[in-house]
Amino acid sequence: MSSKWNVPENNRKTVDRAGKAFIDPTAEPAVRAEARVVINNWRSSHSFPLNTLVMTLRKHARVIDPNALVARRIKRLPSIRLKLELHQNMKLTQMQDLGGARAVLPSVPEVRLLEQKFLKLRLKHKLITHDDYIAKPKPSGYRGVHLVYKFQSDQKTEYNNLRIELQMRSRLMHAWATAVETVGTFTKHSLKSSLGPDEFLRFFALMSAAIAEEEGGAFPPGVPDDIGSVYAEIRELADKLKIIERLEAYRAGLHLTGAATEVGKFYLLQLDISESILEITTFRNLAEATAAFDAAEAATGSDNIQVVMRDVVLVKVDSVAGLRAAYPNYFLDTSEFLKRVRAIVGNDRT
Repeated sequence: MSSKWNVPENNRKTVDRAGKAFIDPTAEPAVRAEARVVINNWRSSHSFPLNTLVMTLRKHARVIDPNALVARRIKRLPSIRLKLELHQNMKLTQMQDLGGARAVLPSVPEVRLLEQKFLKLRLKHKLITHDDYIAKPKPSGYRGVHLVYKFQSDQKTEYNNLRIELQMRSRLMHAWATAVETVGTFTKHSLKSSLGPDEFLRFFALMSAAIAEEEGGAFPPGVPDDIGSVYAEIRELADKLKIIERLEAYRAGLHLTGAATEVGKFYLLQLDISESILEITTFRNLAEATAAFDAAEAATGSDNIQVVMRDVVLVKVDSVAGLRAAYPNYFLDTSEFLKRVRAIVGNDRT
């Protein structure tokens, strides 16, 4: 087969042992280094199955909305580590989102159309999980639809049973998630995993309810049933936490280096959190992009999401224009979310 795509080089027991060693604080440095090599191969081997399912996702999303945003990524090492630490009984080979793709559509009805289309498709790949976080939002306030498939192929059997997650969101769900990731990046807390200061977690759960009200959806658990009480609490916390000022400052302080060119297919984004510098490197070749990604993560000096001061991700989008739209948190762009906050608190500053 072509050398373009990495293939799994280790059996599943070896991969799972590497996952355990990766989060073992008593593991020797050499053992951890070996574990990283195994994990890097395992996660990068999801690129081919991911690419296959992304083509299907893009095809059907663009039928519903020609401007649908579709992007893909391989899970970052700090995120892998955190997930394994939070779920001690989880095996690395059972992690569902090492390869993930996302479709962002204008509104909930379009998301539902895409969801139903996939549920009716007669794919060779096996649908193993269908999570509807629109009907039942997570306590954090996260909303969206997740479909997890086990890849199946008669020709590329080496990839069989690798898990790929497809996410479907509305534009406002994406705006909310972007704000959560942006604030989490700078406060050094994984707010999207419900980790961090209670007041920040509460604010974002309330804002999720406010957006759900706008979209005609269900509120996350633990927030008031009436929207008036939701708004009142948002105003109080937005003022106390200086949310508007905080998000404006993040974006205003960002400096871009490097250049994303139209001839590129893969984009390595490196956000220096302490200096607010976003470096963009463009690649046409997957192997080169993957090697640069692994090296950039190793150069951060830590796999701990609460310590690392450089956020690195390798993504693929259809165009340079889609890069900022697909990953606005790396550009610290929370403008869509800020519009909703301003409307609620009565602050119309632009």
